[in-house]
Amino acid sequence: MTRAFAGLLALLTGAITAIGFMAAHRHVFPAPQLALDSLRILANGNDSAALRIDTRAGGKPRIALLEYPSGVTVEDLGGVAGHWEASLRAGVMPGRVRFRVTIPGARAAFGEFLAVPDWHDSLDDGTPDFLRLDDEHDRIAFRRWFTFLAEAQYFQPPAARPAEITDCAALIRYAYREALHVHDDAWTASARLPLVPAFDSVAKYQYPHTLAGAALFRIRSGPLQPSDVADGAFAQFADAESLWRWNCHLVSRDISAAQPGDLLFYRQSSRESFHSMIYLGPSQIEETGKRYLVYHTGPDGTDPGEMRRPTVEELMQFPRSEWRPLASNPNFLGVYRWNILCSAGTN
Repeated sequence: MTRAFAGLLALLTGAITAIGFMAAHRHVFPAPQLALDSLRILANGNDSAALRIDTRAGGKPRIALLEYPSGVTVEDLGGVAGHWEASLRAGVMPGRVRFRVTIPGARAAFGEFLAVPDWHDSLDDGTPDFLRLDDEHDRIAFRRWFTFLAEAQYFQPPAARPAEITDCAALIRYAYREALHVHDDAWTASARLPLVPAFDSVAKYQYPHTLAGAALFRIRSGPLQPSDVADGAFAQFADAESLWRWNCHLVSRDISAAQPGDLLFYRQSSRESFHSMIYLGPSQIEETGKRYLVYHTGPDGTDPGEMRRPTVEELMQFPRSEWRPLASNPNFLGVYRWNILCSAGTN
């Protein structure tokens, strides 16, 4: 190869490389312009920021969350080429939310906003709104899981039940907490249940990823304060009386008003003790056409107690009248519903 030919070949190679580089980059548009209607939103699972995306590129944008409190979601992305809008809905954990917008043929753009704690208590019952299940789909999901998990323990041999289930309140705490988990493969493996239904999980949040953390139950009276989650107003443990006083509200003293997942409370005045039962409604494990309740009797001396699942009819005719769910029974406090199932416009 002559020196002249080699020089010509190098020149052509360089030209081809330059043409390729120019071709690869001549259609790269500038990063899209981003505009948020708010840089601060409430971390309550409902508040959202509207995002506008303007671009010279023709493709549909993709929004990726880079740094965010648990539960933030991208919703309602739509528009026409060059002009797009989306909603960034908050979860229930406060913190900085960073995101990236990419569009084919354009450089990436970045944005951020702040999710701030929300201490509203719309019903003045001491329950923060960020824990309330505002969506009917979430309320149904909670009821299904709560009642299934409680009823499933009735069919478990005592040695296979979680060790924590030793009385009526413990059964309720267990089923309540586990109903608010995300029910993925890891949870299924740890739950050790004989069967696991294909129910949707609660979408608003998953235990323990809330501002209250693992402390799900209110254990003292008073209006909601920002300091409550740090100074002991909420706890992982709550006895039957605390569940009755500060975590539920009265629906009726007529059991016909009960919905699956409601609680029945009793007070034995002679011993100043409280007892609770879970109203299941129809069984999710057996098809019998009957309505059931489930509870743990609790220990009695050296007897550790047992799980029971009477029908409503059996309980109405229980030999000891103080356990009959009748308005005429002074020991029967009534049918109660979880505060998290109640928000403005629900009961």
